Amino acid sequence: DGANVEMAEEAGEENLFIFGMRVEDVAEMDKKGYDAMLYYKKIPELKEVMDQIASGFFSPKTPELFKDLTNMLFKHDRFKVFADFEDYLKSQEKVNKLYKNPVEWTKMVIKNIAATGKFSSDRTIAEYATEVWGVKPTDLKIPPPNEPREAIEETVKALKKM
Repeated sequence: DGANVEMAEEAGEENLFIFGMRVEDVAEMDKKGYDAMLYYKKIPELKEVMDQIASGFFSPKTPELFKDLTNMLFKHDRFKVFADFEDYLKSQEKVNKLYKNPVEWTKMVIKNIAATGKFSSDRTIAEYATEVWGVKPTDLKIPPPNEPREAIEETVKALKKM
């Protein structure tokens, strides 16, 4: 996942809980084929969760509520979620262990917070504007709805000049 890669670059992979297949693992699995049922039969925790979801355990008044979800996971899952399940469980065990150590947990939290500057919405929107949408960002300020009508009209005139 691209976001995980970027976060690991900023905070350090040792400060994240990353699990699941890497790009090369997915490519290899695509060659061999993915069968969700093999993971379902092999991993008791996964079988238990899927059986609960399919049986309506989490939606007793509407037991069929998650039928589309379970159908997708078993028959049409292009993300191969079940293949990552064991790795997820191992990662969650690490989370649980670290959380029980407040000093180390807090250190990791602070390192992650300190590394988030790159992910500011201003930078992200500006990057999307130029690289994805192909538009040039502007410093033009749009007045809030509670400002007088004249301020809005000035903004419209300025936009027309662009």
